[in-house]
Amino acid sequence: MDKPPFHPYIAISVGVLSISTAAVLVKMAESAPASIIANYRLLIAVFLMAPYVLLKHRHEFRMISRKDWVLSGFAGVFLALHFIFWFESLNYTSVASSVVLVSLQPIFAFIGTYLLFQEKFSPGSFISMVIALTGSLLISWGDFKMSGLALLGDLLALAGALMVTIYFLAGQSVRKRLSLMTYTFIVYGASSLTLIVYNYILDNSFTGYTLNEWLLFLALAIIPTFFGHTLFNWAIKWVSTSTISMSILFEPVGASILAYFLLGEVVTWSQWLGGTIVITGLFLFIVSTSKRKPRLALPRLNRKN
Repeated sequence: MDKPPFHPYIAISVGVLSISTAAVLVKMAESAPASIIANYRLLIAVFLMAPYVLLKHRHEFRMISRKDWVLSGFAGVFLALHFIFWFESLNYTSVASSVVLVSLQPIFAFIGTYLLFQEKFSPGSFISMVIALTGSLLISWGDFKMSGLALLGDLLALAGALMVTIYFLAGQSVRKRLSLMTYTFIVYGASSLTLIVYNYILDNSFTGYTLNEWLLFLALAIIPTFFGHTLFNWAIKWVSTSTISMSILFEPVGASILAYFLLGEVVTWSQWLGGTIVITGLFLFIVSTSKRKPRLALPRLNRKN
């Protein structure tokens, strides 16, 4: 294996900090509809990727089967739904609650592999799931005491976690046959088209946004996407998948800190306690599942933050 030009943990650290900005950037663009923010984030990313993909990987497009096109499109639709639900949740609840709850995606993924592929639960994975879900209930209970709208935001974040799980499951087999850049380009394109149709139906305006909002759209397309997940995908050559998954558990911490300094959001005791329990449960869950060799690999925590 080639020696990396710099330590992979440096890339992972930058990646965690980068994905931690996603929720805060969405909050800062709050005057734009959530689906418009998601639309431009993905659409700009597609345009930025297009020259490289079409020059370096265009030969792959001739080899994609009809089934893989359908599955990739299906995955793209659910990635769009993930962004709609998650970004919309940030209009009702705090960054801390939203990011922690959407981080429950690995739990939904494992349940999905159990239902679809009869993947077995180990005692350790079951106990860790209970711990994580208990923490999520504590967050929701605390938010409900503050506001019914905050609870709605929590439910939307959980719906976002479910949607991104379906996205992973739909594209898991396709990803084995296509390069990362080609697959990502197709899925982002399908998501962008889905969001364009969705925004057109809702009559959301595609123009009329301030320069600051356009800069936020651009930042969302670049920072959490390319400086976040691209660095994770680079580091995976030298570190394990479980290491990447565990590092992404620090995203709620980074997002909460950024929200405190940039948005003035204060984390309540229920969010602190519930978030700590969720992260602990997810950590134990990743440890317990990474020790096993399931028939299908558990998708990484790489939501398209």
